[in-house]
Amino acid sequence: MLRAQPRLESSKLMSWLSPFIAVALTMIVSSLMFLWLDVDPLKAFQVFVIMPFSDSYNLGELIIKSTPLMLCAIGLALCYRANMWNIGAEGQLLIGAVASSAIAVSATDDAGFGTYLLTIGAGVIAGAFWAAIPTWLNRRFHTNIILTTIMLNYIGLYILLWAVHGPLRDPSGFGFPESAMFADAVMMMPLLESGRATISIVIAIVIAIAAGLMLFKTLPGFKLRVMGAERSAAKYAGFSENKIVWLVMLFAGAMAGFAGASEVMGPIGQLVPSVSPGYGYAAIIVAYLGRLNPVGVIIAALFMGALYMGSDLAQIELGLPTAVTGLFQGTLLFFLLACDFLIYYRFVPKRPLRKPSSRSLINEEGAA
Repeated sequence: MLRAQPRLESSKLMSWLSPFIAVALTMIVSSLMFLWLDVDPLKAFQVFVIMPFSDSYNLGELIIKSTPLMLCAIGLALCYRANMWNIGAEGQLLIGAVASSAIAVSATDDAGFGTYLLTIGAGVIAGAFWAAIPTWLNRRFHTNIILTTIMLNYIGLYILLWAVHGPLRDPSGFGFPESAMFADAVMMMPLLESGRATISIVIAIVIAIAAGLMLFKTLPGFKLRVMGAERSAAKYAGFSENKIVWLVMLFAGAMAGFAGASEVMGPIGQLVPSVSPGYGYAAIIVAYLGRLNPVGVIIAALFMGALYMGSDLAQIELGLPTAVTGLFQGTLLFFLLACDFLIYYRFVPKRPLRKPSSRSLINEEGAA
């Protein structure tokens, strides 16, 4: 029998190599799946990994997929660094999209820059508010942050569905559950002359770099890391746990809300039920793939965006279902967690319990 024993010191090298190991193991498992589906693994990986980078159009679509993943994962990385298990980025994104759309549907083509900022701000504030609900419940009643954030994801989804079937539905949309197309005045500036990518990717990269500098080069970042590593030590040092928890949760909600706003104000241009194919959940994998480092999240988001893009291309080129993307994500997360477990723990033989001998029992009775 074996038992898990914490390592005295974990390997920093393996900590950075583990994402690559997890990706390699995921590719091996995926190859077996492709063989089972009678698909050439080399051709499948060419579609999933190489084709998203093959031309300017695919690169633009890759950026579109990567931007919301990056924005959500930046906030989640800080939450997980602080040992706050926020699983609610999906709901925060959806609420941000609804709030921004509520402003955007009433805007006209001659609206000023203030309306544009108000539309973005509505999404950011709504996302932060949605993150504040489980944070307050946790701080006030000590509720489980994982359960409350997950439940709020479903509430956010049904608020979105209510909005597109009710107050935000396009009156001239023939009954389809979607809002009217937004005016150009509230649409995000395109990144290139052609394609649907917007400057939101530039904003996301700037925020990721700023968050990385804050985390590793400033006193607030040091406090956050200490609290995540050992709360009792942070409390002994006089760091405010309550303040850190509120800041990271509100920041994560604001980033997810901005991701929702950037989707409806960018490539989609309206509010639709499918505004997110699960970006908030996939951002959890992105955060771990980036080693909970906001700068590492940039590369991880591009990789995960390539999987989303590759899934769309696989439907066309290989006839594979979109569920393949979910399989990739689940397998990758499993191997990431397995690698991390082996970095911090090792398996050792479990020593059997010794039964006391009759001599020791006699000695104990005599001593008594």
